[in-house]
Amino acid sequence: MSDNPIDAKSVQEWDENIDHVTAVSLAAAYVPGSPAEKKLLRKLDFRVVPCCWLLFVLGYMDRANIGNARTGGLADDFKLSSNQYSVIVLVFFISYVLFEIPSNMVLARVRPSLYLCGLALCWGAVAASMGATQNWQQLAGVRFVLGFVESGFAPGIAFYLSSWYRRYELASRFAFYYTAVAVAGGLSGLLAGLITQYLDGVRGIAGWRWLFIIDGVGSCLVGCILWFFMADYPSNTRWLTPEEQLLAAQRLAYDGIGNTQGAHGRTHELTALRMVVTDWRTWILALLYALVTGAQTIQYFIPTLVNSFGWVRWEGQYHTIPPYACAVVCIVGMSHIADHFKNKSMFVSLFAGIGTVCFIAVTASTNGIVRYIFTIFAFGCIYGTSPLVLMWVANVLGHPAEKRAVAIGLVNALGNTASIYGVFLWPSEDAPRYIPGFSATTIWMGGIWIIALIAGYLFKKYPLEAPDADEIVAAEIGRQRQRGLRVDEAKCEA
Repeated sequence: MSDNPIDAKSVQEWDENIDHVTAVSLAAAYVPGSPAEKKLLRKLDFRVVPCCWLLFVLGYMDRANIGNARTGGLADDFKLSSNQYSVIVLVFFISYVLFEIPSNMVLARVRPSLYLCGLALCWGAVAASMGATQNWQQLAGVRFVLGFVESGFAPGIAFYLSSWYRRYELASRFAFYYTAVAVAGGLSGLLAGLITQYLDGVRGIAGWRWLFIIDGVGSCLVGCILWFFMADYPSNTRWLTPEEQLLAAQRLAYDGIGNTQGAHGRTHELTALRMVVTDWRTWILALLYALVTGAQTIQYFIPTLVNSFGWVRWEGQYHTIPPYACAVVCIVGMSHIADHFKNKSMFVSLFAGIGTVCFIAVTASTNGIVRYIFTIFAFGCIYGTSPLVLMWVANVLGHPAEKRAVAIGLVNALGNTASIYGVFLWPSEDAPRYIPGFSATTIWMGGIWIIALIAGYLFKKYPLEAPDADEIVAAEIGRQRQRGLRVDEAKCEA
């Protein structure tokens, strides 16, 4: 292997000659906020986050369009009762919860580009097949399969992003990614309105069937395309230079975050699971996320609630857009504020408190327009709080990487169990005020308000011991050097 520096343009992959002395010196001279780090962040922001965002938009549309399909003709065609609809929504979460942790265990070992894009291809095909169902039992069965396929995506992305970004970079990036939820809800409402207005009955196919088909096929196509663009992990992403790979590893090491597929050593899945379940922090975070997701089940009934406020059919579909638009603003705004002040506890509590007040107003009022306006703001507070809580998991339980993966999967799975009973809080017999549903959501948001403050105090008083950053970076540099030497030896033999 040559000891002489080489042209930077040729330093693109580890299977080429590398000046390792240069790489080591760059890593040792790491300073937060340096030009090299800013350049790396720009690369990541333009390659990592947009791919995740686009996949999540399509995945969430495939998951949540059931509410728009219900008010767009599905309920009439299947003679759907309120309980039957709740079961259709429920079965998705049963399979979703069961397979989240195993999926994240797999993701910690494989290439995310192949795994996540493959999930998109599969869930798109399953979602499109909902358009061929002939009764509510068949639809429930397909939704169960959809939950199984989608179970690995949301917690997988949370883990994936935490393998690239530092603690107080993560929430703002995850916030941009999480806007996909709100954008998907708004797009689904817009698409449902256009389809029920213009495509209903075209080629003898009902509008709600077209909604399932179009959304599902879109996911399949995008999943295939993004496989060529999506990154893997810092240690094995080919479009990063050797210096950038080392810098990416050191950034996480100095933040106390375990590197994935790096040199810090492997932690067996069962060991990581034991580390997670025996850590009291896990259960506080799981409770917080359960309260958030319980409140978030309102998303599946927004079209129904809009109808109760006074708008029906395609006009009602369009009125589902403002709540999701508010959610986009709240997600981005809340997460950037929390990252700026480096205090998730305070802002989770603050925004949950605002949401609590808004839901009290919705529950107490009888005026449809007033209730609609306060629902918009309360809806935004729920969505703004959700990514902060999930990214709090990655911050608090950051090392080793396998523990972080299991922790995110477990918290996400336990949190989503709230959706199993939350979907029964909005039966049609409670129309038009839906007092039980709004009351329960108010209590859940109030619980987040109080528990987040307590959690912040406890996490600060009893922090987890972070790994030694210098040791991790030195091991990563050694691993990369050995990798380069093995490649050079193979070339010599050839």
